[in-house]
Amino acid sequence: MRVIVDIGHPAHVHFFKNTIWNLEKKGHQVLVVSRDKDVVIELLDAYKIPHTVLSKVKQGKIHLFEEWFIREYKLYNIARQFNPDLIMGILSPPVAHVAWALGKKSIIFNDTEHAEIAQKMTYPFCNIICTPTSFKKDVGKKQLKYSGYHELAYLHPAYFSPNPEVLRELGVEVGEPFVILRFISWGAHHDVGQHGIDNKLTLIKELEKFGKVFISSEGKLAEEFDQYRIRVPSEKIHDLLYYATLYVGEGATMAVESAILGTPAIYVSSLAGTMGNFSELEEKYGLLFNYSDSEDALAKGVELLKDPELKKTWGLRKAALLRDKINVTEFMEGLIESLPGKKSGVSVSVISDESYA
Repeated sequence: MRVIVDIGHPAHVHFFKNTIWNLEKKGHQVLVVSRDKDVVIELLDAYKIPHTVLSKVKQGKIHLFEEWFIREYKLYNIARQFNPDLIMGILSPPVAHVAWALGKKSIIFNDTEHAEIAQKMTYPFCNIICTPTSFKKDVGKKQLKYSGYHELAYLHPAYFSPNPEVLRELGVEVGEPFVILRFISWGAHHDVGQHGIDNKLTLIKELEKFGKVFISSEGKLAEEFDQYRIRVPSEKIHDLLYYATLYVGEGATMAVESAILGTPAIYVSSLAGTMGNFSELEEKYGLLFNYSDSEDALAKGVELLKDPELKKTWGLRKAALLRDKINVTEFMEGLIESLPGKKSGVSVSVISDESYA
């Protein structure tokens, strides 16, 4: 089978990496196209995944549509030459449009309910839309629900084992408390008009009373915050999240990653409450807290850091979550290899009616 994978965000690298490697081990041909955004290129190179860069991110909604057009044009030409059986990506209009234009199958993954513009541009043209069972929207007969989260494609115990060596690189002792903050650029199409942490300096100073504070930032950090910047390779961030005492941030993906790894997570965004995976992680598993107000988020962070049993409690909650969820990489591989035309062929209509538990 010949597959094209579209990578548009650092989280996409992690989401697809194990599927890419496993498909290649089975003899499938996989071509990866990428987007120069944040640390996408750095991660792909670190994992030694060959890729073709289609575009570079620019700030502003107008530039986003311009970039989508550029990606479509380049992806169309690449796909014509590669002749794939399948093109897949995470809520990517170019993937759906190019696959439709060339008469190829496409699989779209999505866990972001409020990304309405991209959904309207993508859904009519793709074959299958994969969403977590916690997804709050019914998107029709193309929708295939699975009991998991995007982040379980790479943080499931089958694929992730934390490496304590990263603590030495960060200058932290094993067992020493520390907090990770995440600031984003608010440049995505679904971030327009939204906001996050508005008391950054106060937040840092208060959290520093309980341990070291480190910052991961999607954009350029203000000079006053540069001393807190995480200075370890990007591919090691999940090791840090595993050992962290607490995560507080505007980054949605990193919040879910922290929760799945058993680290208390506080998501601070005006988008709090709009995504099903966040609601489930808070209401069913108690692993994550959603706040639109920065002061409330800070108060919760201080409360959590005062609990001496914090990590132990979260470890038990994490275990409960993992008992309920699937290995998402395994699910993806099974879906890809069951597409029409394969020996184990299953029709799209049957796949779309099933809910994987």
